[in-house]
Amino acid sequence: MSPEPVAPPSLGVGLVRSLRPKQWAKNVLVFAAPVAAGMIDDRSTLLHTVAAFACFCAAASATYLLNDAVDVEADRRHPVKRHRPIAAGSVPVGLAFVLAAVLLVAGVGGAFLTSTDFGITILGYLALTTAYTMKLKHVPVLDIVAVAAGFVLRAVGGATATDIPISEWFFIVTSFGALFMVAGKRHGELSDLEAHEAIDVRPALAAYTPAYLAYLRAVFSGGALIAYCMWAFSSAEANGNGAIWYQLSIVPFAVAILRYALLLDQGKGAEPENLVLSDRTLLVAGALWAIIYACATYAA
Repeated sequence: MSPEPVAPPSLGVGLVRSLRPKQWAKNVLVFAAPVAAGMIDDRSTLLHTVAAFACFCAAASATYLLNDAVDVEADRRHPVKRHRPIAAGSVPVGLAFVLAAVLLVAGVGGAFLTSTDFGITILGYLALTTAYTMKLKHVPVLDIVAVAAGFVLRAVGGATATDIPISEWFFIVTSFGALFMVAGKRHGELSDLEAHEAIDVRPALAAYTPAYLAYLRAVFSGGALIAYCMWAFSSAEANGNGAIWYQLSIVPFAVAILRYALLLDQGKGAEPENLVLSDRTLLVAGALWAIIYACATYAA
């Protein structure tokens, strides 16, 4: 039986939904470097970080609009994405392109006003997302790397906007964590679609098997755990006052990784932002990690 038709939203509601405000949660990653460096309590650093968050929200929403406008025909064949405002017809494709251009100007302009290096980071993010929309999302493996790189650039953006140096461990943990999340996203998407639907909606998705994606999740989650442990112990050695707190932060971090891995294995990772915000265990583990890490960072 075919699903019952869903009435498309009004133009105003459709525009808001097309910006995907829920996805802005990903841009919280810009706070990672300032928080990890213990600089978020500095007023100038905080203001620059908030500005970076706003710029990424504008740039990301622009790319979502472009992606939905370009993929409108494929989305109409998808059981879930066909209800997106552009695919459903409530937001004209031409209007989506115009709004995307306005948001791009606002995001890039604001980024360069914040910091030249941050402006370059935003341009790199936009170049990556454009390449993903036009080509990379159709290439197996590279599609996963490209999406993960978008997460990493958000974290890097928080550093370039505030002129905070990036440690090698921060970069490694962020990279493996992002790859782990995206591999889980692909598994969730694959679980939601039949084989022929995967080919129609996203050719690269049809190239993956559950076993291969399970292998990727194991490699990436293991890499994130090991790298975080190394980071925590090296931070404890360099900062004697908060040593025990850095080491204790490993526990909730590991719990969060293992819990997320369980949810991914159940095929729930297609929408990571909803999963993270809806699972109580993940929220508690994240809150405990934040409290413990704050004690470690500000113990001096």
